[in-house]
Amino acid sequence: MLVFAASDKGGTGRSVTSCNVVYRSALSGSDVCYLDFDFGSPTAGSIFQINDVTRGVRRGGMHSYLLEPDIQTTGEPHRIDVWTQSSRASLRQRPPGSGKLMLFPGDQDGGEFGPDKEALRRCVHLLQALDEEFDMCLIDLSAGRSYATQLVLEATADPALRGVAARWLVFHRWTRQHIPAAAGLVYGKDGILDVGVRAGHDKDELQAAIKFVRTAVVDPDSIELSGLRPAQVAWLRDCDEDLGQLAAKHQVGRRAMLGEVPLDPVLQWREQLISDNDVVARDIANNATVDAFDDLARKLAADEEWASL
Repeated sequence: MLVFAASDKGGTGRSVTSCNVVYRSALSGSDVCYLDFDFGSPTAGSIFQINDVTRGVRRGGMHSYLLEPDIQTTGEPHRIDVWTQSSRASLRQRPPGSGKLMLFPGDQDGGEFGPDKEALRRCVHLLQALDEEFDMCLIDLSAGRSYATQLVLEATADPALRGVAARWLVFHRWTRQHIPAAAGLVYGKDGILDVGVRAGHDKDELQAAIKFVRTAVVDPDSIELSGLRPAQVAWLRDCDEDLGQLAAKHQVGRRAMLGEVPLDPVLQWREQLISDNDVVARDIANNATVDAFDDLARKLAADEEWASL
């Protein structure tokens, strides 16, 4: 299965949430990989804490594979086994029963580029090959109406990938600015549906493959906010209700939502994977955050549950 992670704005938590979702999927036994298609800022290596690729690899990453003919002869772009290459001690040993966890980084000095026929052909070939090897391939896209989004929409419309299951996660923070921005990315002019239909997708099928993920959601009743004054809690509840109405108006309400990730101090201060050890032993992260990542991973893998949303 191919999963495309998109957002209209930066700072939505798209990449850190996506990394945690593939991590939780791998812990559950699935073979997963993460493709860094954030061509302007390929920094997924920093979230997995792989020191040598915090800004991508010097050469041989996604940019090289898609743009340089000689890389194609090697068969595939550079891949990194997170279980063996992470500098984080809790990740360096693959837990019993877990699946593969591979990172395909971008190039350190790469940037956005317009897709051409050769890049499209290579993209189709790569996604087809990785779909056969992994249970889930998550492709993290550049924010906004990007060339990366255009490229994968054209690739998944290719006959070679028509039979491959593909799902889209559109991330947004729970704010008045991010909600309409996320809706615009999907439903607006030159948005995912518009570009997808022009590429050859069926609009209804593509829309059914898109779900929204809310990030940094503040729960007015959470224990972390127990020190707030009653008037502040009441104000937060009013804000949450207003945002719910705004989301429904823009077609990103609960019927279109796959899940939400609560505001977590660890993710505010440092974009990283949250392990069970961070919750249980170190007590620095919230169990609700791990539950949210597990919930997203489970719903992504469950065809019936996805279809029922």
